[in-house]
Amino acid sequence: MRPALDATAVVLYRDGPPGREVFLVRRGVDRRFAAGFHAFPGGRLDPEDGELEVAGLAGEAAALAACAARELFEETGVLVARGPPPSSPERDEGRRAVLEGRLSFRAFLARQGLVVDGARLVPAGRWVTPDHLPLRYDARLFLVRLAPEDAPEVWPGELAGGALVPVADALRRWSRGELLLHPPNLHALRVLARPGAPSLESLRAPPDCEAFVSRRIEFQEGFFLAALRTPTLPPATHTNAWLVPADGGLAVVDPGPTDAGEQAKLLALLEALAAEGRPPRAVWLTHAHPDHVGAVALVAERYRVPVLGHALAAARLPPGLDFRPLRDGELLGARFRVLATPGHAREHLAFLDEDSGALLCGDMVSTLSTIVVDPPEGDMAEYERQLERLRALAPRTLYPAHGPPAPAAPERLGAYLAHRHAREALVVEALGKSGRTLPEVTALAYADTPPAALPFAERSCLAALLKLAAEGRAALSGEGWLRP
Repeated sequence: MRPALDATAVVLYRDGPPGREVFLVRRGVDRRFAAGFHAFPGGRLDPEDGELEVAGLAGEAAALAACAARELFEETGVLVARGPPPSSPERDEGRRAVLEGRLSFRAFLARQGLVVDGARLVPAGRWVTPDHLPLRYDARLFLVRLAPEDAPEVWPGELAGGALVPVADALRRWSRGELLLHPPNLHALRVLARPGAPSLESLRAPPDCEAFVSRRIEFQEGFFLAALRTPTLPPATHTNAWLVPADGGLAVVDPGPTDAGEQAKLLALLEALAAEGRPPRAVWLTHAHPDHVGAVALVAERYRVPVLGHALAAARLPPGLDFRPLRDGELLGARFRVLATPGHAREHLAFLDEDSGALLCGDMVSTLSTIVVDPPEGDMAEYERQLERLRALAPRTLYPAHGPPAPAAPERLGAYLAHRHAREALVVEALGKSGRTLPEVTALAYADTPPAALPFAERSCLAALLKLAAEGRAALSGEGWLRP
């Protein structure tokens, strides 16, 4: 398990005529963590944070409060400090200098005669990132009430934007899939939406948590994630089982684990949701690769529900299941459009939620790495055609089988296509007139790939070569690939 890095986040809020508002930032789509998500201002603990003076606090509590104050200043310009307030130009110039690395936050405070105000930074809970995500944080939340003179503003850079948003509006947008929230942010918004002063007790004691890790992840209303360890391909270690609205209950999409402990985690979540009136109604399969179907029989038999997937998937499943084939274009529950998307697997399907624009895309994309296209089942030309088709449908959010969801789906799909085209250009460049073996072409065209991943890259390289050969841009002579 990757270690969790110390971090902080600040729930910045105010009460006014529009009701309670909270400042949400939108993370850039190129960020390694929570790309494109909405969040509270915050970031990692720096060594310097432990050196800052914080009025009323000492030790670790002071360092964490200093981190929160520094990140809040860098990301919004809000200064949580005691002492004579700097003028707006002084504050902005100091913020710019800190962001550009010309001045430390500590030096800025000293120059202005300020110290971090520990009393304004109210501890509001602790959350640890689950182990299925590529980066993990041990994040402490702080509640800060905006002062009348505070004017939070996000400058272009690491963040794509930020604004004060009515809490009720933020929750409505989340429910419709218009903004993505991780569990700490969703929980804080729900607490802030209640009448009266924010309940610190509720903020600090969220439900469904164990060792500060959320056991319930709901990225938009009714879309639950069970990220479960499976025998999948690296760098992935888990396969996402998505639980989505269907027929007055839930469809379980790609229940993949074979391990009894991981299966127990899935069943625990299903039982909890069933107790709330959301029982499983069906299993849906994007495809039948082993890391997607390990718990299909368990779920289908326990809850006596049918298994829905492409007709070609049936042969790869245990016998005796109530299997029902799906057709391209079929509509499930008057909401999810079935899309046949071969390329990675002949029987691959995607499911587009026509209400919210959420695309359950299986292994068409991964937000952790590129997808392996492995001939003869894998077909690069078909795979790229289906990526183009999905992009043309303009979904809002990608819900992949491996990795976190990704908003701005058309742009992400375009980026995946551009990556494939760039890789194909490298494959063409690697071809010689005298012919090169597949391992030789792979070593040249995938020179940026870690050695441990080269066997998988070789399969995708072969898929690219077969596509190029069909286009007349590559040829196989004996055991060597060359330019025709």
